[in-house]
Amino acid sequence: MRTSTELSLTEVRKLTTPERAVDSIDARILRALVADPRATAVALSEATGLARNTVHSRLAKLESSGVLQSVERRVDPAALGYPLTAFIMVTVTQRKLRSIGEALSGVPEVLEVHGLSGVTDLLVHIVARDADDLYRVAGQILDIDGVEKTTTGLVMRRLVDYRLSPLLETIE
Repeated sequence: MRTSTELSLTEVRKLTTPERAVDSIDARILRALVADPRATAVALSEATGLARNTVHSRLAKLESSGVLQSVERRVDPAALGYPLTAFIMVTVTQRKLRSIGEALSGVPEVLEVHGLSGVTDLLVHIVARDADDLYRVAGQILDIDGVEKTTTGLVMRRLVDYRLSPLLETIE
């Protein structure tokens, strides 16, 4: 018998398959953009050998479809005074998931929240100013109605930075 947190393979595919796949032309543009994030459409055109109008229209489509996301990912929280990073695994009352998500979005130190299958329900990525601040933020999350249990893991070191270049290289 399936619980409310389990998904069928079809449901997982639907959640993980983008509506618009990146083709080889998009991948060329994205590789050039990764190499020079501040490049203009003209510079990207020169780097890829594509017409400027092609680059411009492709970039617009990549942005509108959500392939190109916010520049926020490039800002280092440490530069904003939040040098500690932690992940909090959260077990929740399923029927309160929507309100828990809304409450988490109201906590400024919460960078992102992932719904998971398996042992825990949510993986909450947070930042903090210091150990006391981490304790405060973790307590604030634990105080949310419907949060049953939390386990906090402090990031000691980042071993691999966020990257997509190796994936872009596989698209020809």
